[in-house]
Amino acid sequence: MTPTVPPAPLALSRPRHLRRTAALGGLVRQDRLHADDLIWPLFVRDGEGVLEEVPSMPGVVRRSVDRVVDAVGEAQALGVRTICLFPYTDASLKTEDCAEAWNPDNLSNRATRAVKAAFPQVSVMTDVALDPYNVNGHDGFVRDGVILNDESVEALVRMALSQAEAGADIIGPSDMMDGRIGAIRRALEGAGHRDVTIMSYAAKYASAFYGPFRDAVGASGALTGDKKTYQMDPLNGDEALRMIARDLDEGADMVMVKPGLPYLDVCRRAKDTFAVPTFAYQVSGEYAMIRAAAAQGWIDGEKAMMESLMAFRRAGCDGVLTYFAPEAAGLIAKGWE
Repeated sequence: MTPTVPPAPLALSRPRHLRRTAALGGLVRQDRLHADDLIWPLFVRDGEGVLEEVPSMPGVVRRSVDRVVDAVGEAQALGVRTICLFPYTDASLKTEDCAEAWNPDNLSNRATRAVKAAFPQVSVMTDVALDPYNVNGHDGFVRDGVILNDESVEALVRMALSQAEAGADIIGPSDMMDGRIGAIRRALEGAGHRDVTIMSYAAKYASAFYGPFRDAVGASGALTGDKKTYQMDPLNGDEALRMIARDLDEGADMVMVKPGLPYLDVCRRAKDTFAVPTFAYQVSGEYAMIRAAAAQGWIDGEKAMMESLMAFRRAGCDGVLTYFAPEAAGLIAKGWE
């Protein structure tokens, strides 16, 4: 005898109603990803007409200043309106006093002036940290194996002023020295750069995901020791909120969490707590993992890229620094769903 199967209870609430068609799904979508949400990090090196691949970051290249300008034009056409410059400094210019960091004609400053001359409407963000110029590979001065805080802050102020003079729209202190945001803000105000924005790397963790970036800027071989005395412990979430609160009190306009995907919880807590412009950096290791897995055919690289960027918006980020920026913007322009 065949057992009688009782009828399924009537489902009065059916969320699938809103997933039935793409139009319905789009109507109730809670977040959107726009090209305006993307900041494109660019590596600049000396020379002319240079495009130099970064082996650990497939698809990413170091560009000479003229090629940086070309790339910015292409990105702008896709809707990406903010870029961030990182210099690949020749080893001969790396010193213990890091003087190249505030040289008016260093790579970063030359590239800033060139981009602003060609595309004045594009926002140029610059990096404030000593590691590209430091023979020791650290973000601050080193003495007897100790990273000096206050002496480093004085150098970072000189670096920030040099970048502001070159025309940077956004100053991005990524060093994690104590007190640097307040010192930079006071110096900018005193020098008449009152309109320059500060995006603080407020919660930057001592992460294993930075390796390819250090290759890209030529800092891997120079680094002695690690950065754990000034970058944050990956287990500390409450500390991140204290660091963000401090930087906002000292004059930061926007804050950043770095890395991105492993710290989405910190992004969400930051946005919910402070309700200020909050960004994340999808760092080189995150990028490289997606690229490498896609190259092996293990994941759909395009879909994984877009899904990863959507995660930042869902976590409360107003934007994200990502090496995928032009590629993602191109898909968005085509109506990516």
